[in-house]
Amino acid sequence: MTSKITDVPGIRVGHVQRIGDGWLSGVTVILPPRGTAGSVDVRGGGPGTHETDALDPTTLVPTVDAVVLTGGSAFGLITAHGVQRWCEEQGRGFAVPGGVVPIVPAAAIFDLGRGGDVAARPDEAMGYAAVAAAATTSEHADVGRGNVGAGTGAVIGRGAFKGGVGTSSITLDNGVVVGAIAVVNALGMPFGSSRDSGLLGEPPALNTTLAVVATNAVLDPAECKRTASAAHAGLARALNPSHTLADGDTVFALATGAVGLDRSSEQARQVSLITLQSAAADAVRLAVIDGIEAAESITTAAGTFPRFGAV
Repeated sequence: MTSKITDVPGIRVGHVQRIGDGWLSGVTVILPPRGTAGSVDVRGGGPGTHETDALDPTTLVPTVDAVVLTGGSAFGLITAHGVQRWCEEQGRGFAVPGGVVPIVPAAAIFDLGRGGDVAARPDEAMGYAAVAAAATTSEHADVGRGNVGAGTGAVIGRGAFKGGVGTSSITLDNGVVVGAIAVVNALGMPFGSSRDSGLLGEPPALNTTLAVVATNAVLDPAECKRTASAAHAGLARALNPSHTLADGDTVFALATGAVGLDRSSEQARQVSLITLQSAAADAVRLAVIDGIEAAESITTAAGTFPRFGAV
């Protein structure tokens, strides 16, 4: 069975996508348990994000209600409004007089026009549907891979080959689980690929690789921030180049707080965090590779593209 981000207890994933009639785009929502801590690290030169400033460790709110990964470039960020509406209906969010304000950060990939219609992009209703789909999944459910959700219109190598959604997980000896999900829509190509992406040709197309790392460890927002930062190494190990001016590479980190780390001494704390953060980088690397391989498999099975086929 494929390892996946939902190996982290309590983490759920929902995908919604549209294909045909000008559409080739979608939304992916990661729904964590209530009270999950989180942060983010944005490294790409062309990011499209929503509510990421709220995840700074120095800000007021320490928890995250959902994370949205979407197609549609900056237009697609409206999907977060649909997820917020669903969370509000469930009473999930930062308590304020008379109600709650759900904390729903989002990040988008550039896939505009890949189905033929630039105006065919995810909206608020698709965000609502994706989080509702996540909520109906069971514990440790399988996660859709390849050209689903936010990876529906994803490509790599300047648009020459298909990208997609991938996932992975790593279980450490102390019972900590580190999982990742990635939407691979990169300017670059996988390390070791013999395929030519033509990076020295025309000005690069607009891209972005997004990832969410989740763990069942107890982390505070500052430790989540450092975990997201460390996890970016996984992008750099998997894709060449990464973090370019034409990519909006962004990594979120979530910690559900179910398993305590060894903090019996300062040395033990450091070793525990370094071990977890190293696993986060490797989980992202594996998720990126999985997303590309899953897209190859799906397109081959559909008979539409050759293996690692051109779009």
